[in-house]
Amino acid sequence: MKPFITLMSIATFILVAAHAVAADSSILTLEEAITAAVKQDPWLKGSEYSEEAIMANSVAASSLPDPVMSIGLANLPTDGFAFDQEPMTQLKAGVSQMFSRGDSLDIRRKQLQELAKQHPIMRQDRIAKTTLTVSMKWLEIFRAQQTIALIEQDRALFEQLGEIAQASYSSAVGKVRQQDIVRAQLELTRLEDRLTKLHSQKEQATAELLEWLLDDQTWFTNTQRYQQHVDLPAKAPTIPRLYLNATKELENGNIHILAELLNNHPAVLAIEQKIEASNTGIDLAKQQYKPQWGVNASYAYREDDQLGRSRPDFISVGVTFDVPLFTGNKQDQEVSAAISQTEAIKTEKRLALRSLLSQLQSAYAAHRRLQQREALYQTDILIQMSDQAEASLTAYTNDDGDFAEVVRARIADLNARIDALNIDVDLLKSQSQLNYFFSDEPSIANTRFGEK
Repeated sequence: MKPFITLMSIATFILVAAHAVAADSSILTLEEAITAAVKQDPWLKGSEYSEEAIMANSVAASSLPDPVMSIGLANLPTDGFAFDQEPMTQLKAGVSQMFSRGDSLDIRRKQLQELAKQHPIMRQDRIAKTTLTVSMKWLEIFRAQQTIALIEQDRALFEQLGEIAQASYSSAVGKVRQQDIVRAQLELTRLEDRLTKLHSQKEQATAELLEWLLDDQTWFTNTQRYQQHVDLPAKAPTIPRLYLNATKELENGNIHILAELLNNHPAVLAIEQKIEASNTGIDLAKQQYKPQWGVNASYAYREDDQLGRSRPDFISVGVTFDVPLFTGNKQDQEVSAAISQTEAIKTEKRLALRSLLSQLQSAYAAHRRLQQREALYQTDILIQMSDQAEASLTAYTNDDGDFAEVVRARIADLNARIDALNIDVDLLKSQSQLNYFFSDEPSIANTRFGEK
């Protein structure tokens, strides 16, 4: 598996986000936005810290508890508090060491290491989700920018139509009426309203994108300024298709093969890693049936008696262990809880797989319909709309048409081109969605982005 985590190891970092949007004339490509978002994502760094913490705990968990030292004075007589008065008086120093039940230390270490292995997989899924999220927000900005360009391009034509109508009306040439002049001005006003709305959408989408691109300090100090300067390329990006190997299965709706493919998705693999750690937890719970052992040793010093005769010192050695006899309310229940926890996580995996499969089928169905609409617009609708607009204008200039019809045809042509743009953008968005489901494939950052 070649996961999205390879984004983190790109030899030459294309553009840090703050630099990408700092200049007034900067052009932020989709590739640069994704790379910067991954670089700036604090979640990835937090995941690395969590993994390091779990690994450190696994080392600590595999260590025996510290030995316990004890020092005491035993049997000191209270009538004189003399250390050499009674032969039972002793100064004792001891040490004791407890051992784990069975192989519980090694099993606990293994369980923590398995939990730590979940984090690299979770980071793969996070990068895949970040790629999808940033792509969606970038494409929304691109949609607004290109729609603005289309309207700006046609606004000059509507202004020219209005000037022609005004001149014809003033000279009483042709069939121009005052309502035609009003209609031309109305359409220009409506175009201005659409432009205002689109600028607002672009600014909102830019603010949402900058959340992923800027570090904390830049975000709080310069977000508003950067919103005015982020600009995107004029041509749509070419997004590599990571699902090509599954196209046949997607077309045929082969659920079983698609489910097998989705089993390699980071979101599913992360849950699978949790299942492995939970299975190890069952083995750990079973160790509670074994006794816990401990050893202790002590040395007792005795003073010579009051007549100067030597008294021998004492050495004591012992072994302690518990006997798990009544397991019904403790050990049995702990094992049962561990088994139930494992089954619950397995259910979580099945639900995640079903959800991914459903989302994949839905995204692919939408993608196919968008492809059909794109073909229809390119082969028929755009051509017909353009021909209709030209025909109505030709008829009007020959005094054989209505000015309102010219305006309607031009508006319809503009709307058709905007609809075609929306379809193209939606196709790129649906392609990004499909890529997410196959994020175990080579990452987008390792494939050259092009222009459409």
